[in-house]
Amino acid sequence: MPRPIQAHIDLNALESNLHIARRATSARIMAVIKANAYGHGLLRAAEALAEADGFALLDIQDAVRLREAGYRQTLLLLEGFFDAQDLALVAEYDLSCVVHSVWQIALLDAYPRRAALDVWLKVNSGMNRLGFAPGRVAEAMEALRRHAAVREITLMSHFSDADEARGVSGQLELFNEVVSAYRGARSLANSAALLRYPATHGDWVRPGIMLYGASPFAEVSAQSMGLKPVMTLSSRIIATQDLSAGDRVGYGGLFCADRAMRIGIVACGYADGYPRHAPNGTPMRVDGQQTQLLGRVSMDMLYVDLSALPQAGVGSEVVLWGAGLPIELVAAAAGTISYELMCALTARVPVRM
Repeated sequence: MPRPIQAHIDLNALESNLHIARRATSARIMAVIKANAYGHGLLRAAEALAEADGFALLDIQDAVRLREAGYRQTLLLLEGFFDAQDLALVAEYDLSCVVHSVWQIALLDAYPRRAALDVWLKVNSGMNRLGFAPGRVAEAMEALRRHAAVREITLMSHFSDADEARGVSGQLELFNEVVSAYRGARSLANSAALLRYPATHGDWVRPGIMLYGASPFAEVSAQSMGLKPVMTLSSRIIATQDLSAGDRVGYGGLFCADRAMRIGIVACGYADGYPRHAPNGTPMRVDGQQTQLLGRVSMDMLYVDLSALPQAGVGSEVVLWGAGLPIELVAAAAGTISYELMCALTARVPVRM
C-alpha cells in the first residue's frame, strides 16, 4: 500500500482562474508557467491554460517540450538566453527572449537567422533586479533595432510593489517616460497589477500566482476574488498518541502539552515539501475540521492536534493546504509565501488529477 500523501491538481480550477484573468483585461495573456508551473506540472498546466496567448518560462528545455507537444503560442524565456548555444534552440523552436543586459545583445551575433527573433527589452524601472537602467534604454533599443537578427521588440518591466501599499505609480511613470519615444507592444502587469491597476495592462499581461488559485495580496483572499485553489496537498493520520501535561512532542520538544491531550501523526514532512520552519499553531484540517500543527516538522512526519476532534484517528484525512484551507494561511503562519510552498512540492509526492 503506498504512503497516503498526495497532491491533487484541479485542472478545471486552473482553467477557471485563467478566465478570471481574461475577464479582467483586454490585453493578451502571457501565462507564467516557470518552475514546473509553480510546482503543478508543466505540461498538465499548459493543457489547462491552452487558451492563453503565450507562456512565460525560464528554462529553454521547458520551452522545447512545449513546442514539441504542439503548442504554437508565443513562448517567452523570462531571463532570455545564456550563451551562444542557446540561440540555436531559440531559432529552431521560434522562441521569444527577454534581453536585459548588454552581454546578451553582443551574443545576438551568433543567432543563426536574419530578422527572426522577437525580443522583449527589459527596462529596470525600480525593481533593480534585471533590466537596462533608464539612461541605457535608448542605446539598447538602437542596438536591437539595427541588429539583423531582431524581428519585433516588446518593451517590458516588472513591478516590485504591485501587491503592497506603495503600489506601482512610481515605476509606471518612469517606464512610460523612458519608452514614450518608441512604438511597439508593452508588458508590465503581473497578477497583482492585473487585478488592481488597469492602467498597467498594456498589450501583454503576465499572470502567475493567481492562475494557481492564490491571492497576490496579503489582505485580500483568493476566494473573495473568485479564484479557486489548484493544488491540494493531503495525507492521512498514521498513528495517534495520548499526552499528559508536560509531555513534549517531536525533535527538540518544540511543543510541550499543558494538559492531557491527543495528537495525530501525519505522513507528511519537509522531504515532501512541507516547511520545516512552520511553527506551532499553523492551520490544518482533519476530516474537514480546522485544527493546528504541533511540534517540529520532521523529514517524513508531522504532528496535529486532535484534542477537539474525538472522531479523528488513524486513517483520517488531513489537508495541509488547498481545498478548504487556503495556502496563503499556511504560508503566512510559516513566515513565507504561497509561491514557495507550491514550488517546494517534491517529486516523491504522487500527483493525481
